[in-house]
Amino acid sequence: MGVTETAMTRPAEFHIEKIRAAAAQALAPLKPVDEQSFAPKDMLFSARRTNAGQQLPEPYLVYFLLVDLLSYRDLGMWEKLAYSIPVDFNGTAYLVEHRKLGLGLFAADPSTQEDDAKKIVRLIQKAVRAAHPYFDHLANEAAEGSKLNVENHARTLYGRFEYLRQLHRSKADAAEARKDERIAKEIRDKNGRMHTQTISFPARELKREAKWLGLSAVEAFFSWTEHVFIHIAILNGQCTTGKEVSLLAGADWAEKFKAALDIDDLETKALYDELTVIRQQLRNHVAHGAFGKDGQAFSFHSSAGAVPLLLPHRRNRESFRFGSGAELDPTQAFDTIARFESHLWSGRRARVRLYIQEYQLPSILSMSADGTYERARVSDQAMVDFMESLVTRINNAANMDWWIGE
Repeated sequence: MGVTETAMTRPAEFHIEKIRAAAAQALAPLKPVDEQSFAPKDMLFSARRTNAGQQLPEPYLVYFLLVDLLSYRDLGMWEKLAYSIPVDFNGTAYLVEHRKLGLGLFAADPSTQEDDAKKIVRLIQKAVRAAHPYFDHLANEAAEGSKLNVENHARTLYGRFEYLRQLHRSKADAAEARKDERIAKEIRDKNGRMHTQTISFPARELKREAKWLGLSAVEAFFSWTEHVFIHIAILNGQCTTGKEVSLLAGADWAEKFKAALDIDDLETKALYDELTVIRQQLRNHVAHGAFGKDGQAFSFHSSAGAVPLLLPHRRNRESFRFGSGAELDPTQAFDTIARFESHLWSGRRARVRLYIQEYQLPSILSMSADGTYERARVSDQAMVDFMESLVTRINNAANMDWWIGE
């Protein structure tokens, strides 16, 4: 991808047995159930939520702690149930279960076991803190591979751009409609005589506000592209691991563009050059406090008065300076943006647009790595069928309807 790799954050040392021992000690006297644990015969079906269970840590942390790290038994999935872990506290059985309505601690009789339930929750909280190095290890290991989903916020980011662009247009239209309007006000002195007259031109203020909104809209557009280019690269098979996505996310806009689009294509290259100029102009305004980096905000003293330091013969297409410099014109920028959008979602990328912008699905790296996305993009119908199937699977998982459709 042309992205420079940087060292990923990792613990200096990782001692699994020390972490396991510390977590087990933090949990004591909580332990896995055994033959000596007391439980009603039908407890798996009759156990009820305790109030204390509302304070348990995140479901995945509890599962990693008890099942992955400490080898507690998971009774498995059932309808509306992701996992069920029986635990023993002072000889009495309880259930730690992740159900559709959330993670909870379940007891045979919460009315008489609430105090013990609070103690169990505090022990689990303490053990989760002790196991943090293990969780970090799991995250670092996962980041190296492809068993990851990348969240998709493209529609929200694009909605922000459209909202600001519409506000810009409304202000610009209002300024045009009132371009010949002038408002005169007379001020009376303390004796009641007309003393001062002031004249204002509403269109000037409206134009200024329109420009501010336009600059914000262009900024929002580039924010959207920074996000959407990564998702396009994933669906194109250019990024297949968490490590590659992390590197690309940290790269500059140009690298993201090139990972998503073929810069050797003449039309793509022309639009890239135009957008690069706009981005540079915007960056000088936003990132550098309207100063720029090449003397755009300076005027030098001379016998002819104050003269812009960035003289016309020194300007290039990326120059930007307020006043007489090459200012960013939002209206012209929007023309370029419109042409780029049309090009971005042309051809086979129209199917990618459906996935990213319309269906708002996460990008799944394992599907990029194994060619699933490539196979789905062979036709419009194949892409739609694939997306509908994926939506169903995601919804069923969210509802814990594990076996629907199988």
